[in-house]
Amino acid sequence: MSNLDSLFPGFTAHWVDGPIGKIFARVGGEGPPVVLIHGFPQTHAEWHKLAGELTKTHTVVCPDLRGYGWSAAPHGDGGASTYSKRGMGEDIVAVMQGLGHLRFAVVGHDRGARVAYRLALDHPGRVERLALLDILPTISMWEGMNAARAMQVYHWSFLAQPEPGPENLIKADPLGWLDHTIASWTRAKSLDLFDPLALRSYGESFNDPARIHAACEDYRAGATTDVAHDKADLAAGRRILCPVLVLWGEAGIPAKGASPLEIWRESFAPQAEGQAIDSGHFLPEENPAATLAALVPFLVEPVV
Repeated sequence: MSNLDSLFPGFTAHWVDGPIGKIFARVGGEGPPVVLIHGFPQTHAEWHKLAGELTKTHTVVCPDLRGYGWSAAPHGDGGASTYSKRGMGEDIVAVMQGLGHLRFAVVGHDRGARVAYRLALDHPGRVERLALLDILPTISMWEGMNAARAMQVYHWSFLAQPEPGPENLIKADPLGWLDHTIASWTRAKSLDLFDPLALRSYGESFNDPARIHAACEDYRAGATTDVAHDKADLAAGRRILCPVLVLWGEAGIPAKGASPLEIWRESFAPQAEGQAIDSGHFLPEENPAATLAALVPFLVEPVV
């Protein structure tokens, strides 16, 4: 696997026991804890342009989600629980508690943001503030799925197909599929803004059949179990209690439709604030300066 140490100077590497096995995380800085949760089809390396700056004010924890990067990748159960966002959130709780942090801020991107908002709903006493990058609630995505959205996020239904259909198709050319997917979600339709070491990390992870399967299981859960959890919380009137920041790319996935901020306010986070960033889907790598400019004030302001 790639040596990513040079992307995270001053950080230390940890493998922490989680509910399904070892979870890898990098830790750096001092101050209030914040955990940065990566998305699909990436690893913790996606945060390398932000993490160092955030260590000036925070203890920064960058884990690999279960099934991604260097974390354990158990075989799934068809989306029932192993790769549910609830289960993946339990890993984050275990990592943070194992590192000595009972309460913490959470920043999530893509699938990591889905883990992040589920974590905030399931463990409200642990999450002090929540930043969600370039997503809408899972239930909103499925209920708003029309022809245009389906073409934009075709991978949602493709990866959620029963095992081993999508696994076998991707295994024919995993790196080609990965590069095409990442490039297609950027504003420039290019990989030029990505660090070669980070891209190598994504490729090494996604070139592993066990992790291809894990990614499919992530989306199988997203089409079933995660939607059920969202529906149950909305029906019960549960809402995210902490401060919430919603950021999305002007050329990202949520931008092509109703206001992402209003969707969050009308569903799980009535108190949410947020803004668009000049970026495609990958805010932390396409426009780290603007992403930090929005994140840092949110993370350092006192919680009322």
